[in-house]
Formats: sequence, structure tokens, C-alpha cells
Amino acid sequence: MSEPLVLVTQSGAVQTLALNRPAALNSFTAALHAQLLAALEAAAAACDVRCVVITGMGRAFCAGQDLNDIAAAPASGSGDPAPGSAGARPQDLGRVIETLYRPLCLRIRSMPVPVLAAVNGVAAGAGACLALGCDLVLAARSASFIMAFSKIGLLPDTGGTWLLPRLVGRAQALGLALLGDKLPAPEAERRGLIWRCVDDASLPDEALALAQRLAAMPVKALVATRQAMDAAAQLDYGQALAQEAALQQTLGAGADYREGVAAFAGKRAPRFTDR
Repeated sequence: MSEPLVLVTQSGAVQTLALNRPAALNSFTAALHAQLLAALEAAAAACDVRCVVITGMGRAFCAGQDLNDIAAAPASGSGDPAPGSAGARPQDLGRVIETLYRPLCLRIRSMPVPVLAAVNGVAAGAGACLALGCDLVLAARSASFIMAFSKIGLLPDTGGTWLLPRLVGRAQALGLALLGDKLPAPEAERRGLIWRCVDDASLPDEALALAQRLAAMPVKALVATRQAMDAAAQLDYGQALAQEAALQQTLGAGADYREGVAAFAGKRAPRFTDR
């Protein structure tokens, strides 16, 4: 059997999903999409998983879409099959987005546990936006982010048009998207695009430590915080206050709230269990 395209490992309550096409810089194919989505679905259903880390094997996080994959190969103008297509016309890119990227993005954004991206090298195109769609992004100091879409006549996808302006503002978002320049991880941190960058050698340990910290926290409240902040971007102030009240009502009835208050009163470390 061929080696899996996503390597799944678990340390305590932290599950790590490592993209495993290192020779192709972990670029996306339909098969990689299918395995990553299946791994995320399994993590979402596993009660013993309280945080997920997504990273890449080898020297890259993810170089975006593999342009040699039949799903993304450009159609020839004459109606002939594209080179390497084995006689079949490729799918249009809109269908690729709808059938592969949209479900993946929505699954990450709706995970019942925090999702951390540990960016160990270049994150380009869809790979960069995949990372930015996670709850927190930790990057190696030598890593970089490239909105490479404009270099091949496309616009940012994988949530890029939604994420970039919200992370860095319209001016910075347009600069990154239109010019497609490489953004080193330290500069990405300075601009607020990512949470933090760390020394290359310490990235695996730092990512695991951060994930374990998140896993020990009240993950149901962390996920509700993500949901509330994402939704609040579309609400006015009064609506955001009403949303907070509704979510707080649910969280306030949970075991984690009772445990948190009891631990605070007892001057002990809490043990959160809601998910």
C-alpha cells in the first residue's frame, strides 16, 4: 500500500495531521483533499481529541494546488485535452472550489476543538489560506506566506478574500493579494497576519506545547469564541451583544463553567471536560 497523504499522530488530547507529499511541497491533489477532510472529520468525532494541529512534512507546509493534478490543469483553448490529462477535459476551477476547497475550509472553521497551524516552511496560495483559516498560526522563523494566485491569473480562494482583510485590513490585504510577494514569517507576525513565529528547531515542541495548553482549556468556550468573533463581523454592536448573551447562556449552563468557578474558589487547577 502507498504511504498515506496525511499522517495522523496523537499525544494526549492533541492530534497532529501532517500533510505528506513532501516531494511536491505538500501541494493539494484531490486525493490529499479527501484524506485531510476525512482526518478532520475523524478528529471532530473523537471525544479524546481536544485540539488539532495541521502541519507539513519536509521543507514546506503546503505550496497550494498541485497544478499537475487533473482537477486544476487549465483547459486548452482549442477544446483538446490539456497536457497530461489522459484524454479527459479538466474540471472548471469553480467546481474544484465547491467540491474540494469549500468543504475543507468549512470543516476547519466548524471544528468542535481549536485548530492550530504549525507552518514549517513555505505556505503558498491555497496553502497559505488554509493556514490562515485555522484558529492560531505558529510559524517557523524561516517560513513564508505567499498569496501566489495573481501570478497565475487567479484571485485568492480557500477563504482568502474573507480572511485577509479581516486579519490585516484592506490596504495590506490588497497589497499581499495583488503583488503576490513572499512575506517572511517575522513580518507576517509584525503585521498581525499570524499569531507568532518561533525558531525553526523549536517549532514542533512549541506547537505541541501550545496545543496542549489549548486542549487543557475549556474548548467549548474557545470554539464559541471563534464562532462569535466570526459572526460579529456581520453584526452591528447591539446584535453582537445579543449574540454574546445567547452563547453565554449556553456556556453558563455547562459543566466547564461550574468547574471553573469551583477551581477558582478552591485555588486549584481546573479540569475542563466539555466539548
